Amino acid sequence: MKAMEYYATGRRKNSIARVRVKPGSGNVEVNSKSLIDYFKRETLKMIIEQPLDKTETMDKFDVIASVNGGGLTGQAGALRLGISRALVKYDEELKSILRANGFLTRDPREKERKKYGLAGARKKFQFSKR
Repeated sequence: MKAMEYYATGRRKNSIARVRVKPGSGNVEVNSKSLIDYFKRETLKMIIEQPLDKTETMDKFDVIASVNGGGLTGQAGALRLGISRALVKYDEELKSILRANGFLTRDPREKERKKYGLAGARKKFQFSKR
């Protein structure tokens, strides 16, 4: 018999998403708020729902997530990875679909550090000849 709740962690930039996926009717709850209330942009909602949409498990599971750190885009990416990993724990056969769509790959891009003598990571101060 399979476990009734599947837990996974997703990360992106400085965001960490702790995700619980359990059988239900398709409700997504993020930090005790509904998905619509927490992520107001339609593109972010789409990013989060992609793994459920591609595996056709949208109406089969409730997602309860705790997200912190970073901005909303990073949090959405972390949540997508967390949901994908939890779905793989539920059913190994979904792994090929999720892998093909790139949902199981952790986005390794991080913010580049600021260098001394420069305005930012790469930006230089304005050059003045005189």
